[in-house]
Amino acid sequence: MDVVTSMVADRPVVIFSRTTCCMSHSIKTLINGFGANPTVYELDEIQNGQQVERELQQMGCNPSVPAVFIGQRLVGGANQVMSLQLRNQLVPLLKRAGAIWI
Repeated sequence: MDVVTSMVADRPVVIFSRTTCCMSHSIKTLINGFGANPTVYELDEIQNGQQVERELQQMGCNPSVPAVFIGQRLVGGANQVMSLQLRNQLVPLLKRAGAIWI
């Protein structure tokens, strides 16, 4: 889990994704729509993608993508992010992490 921990350090929002995953695309679009600029790691494009995917699965991400970290904490996948949005809790979380200011 050291690799994932170092990848999310000092970044307000990190999304682990795959270029071919439609749910990853939806979550990236949602978060970008609030004006956040997440760091996105496409696991099918980075050299250590398989290792990162294994670590995400060990952390409880199933499926492994999308995996969203806000304020260096694992929020979860698409279902968890959409649930936060429906409960009006996503924007305050992004604000607390310093990802958006409005």
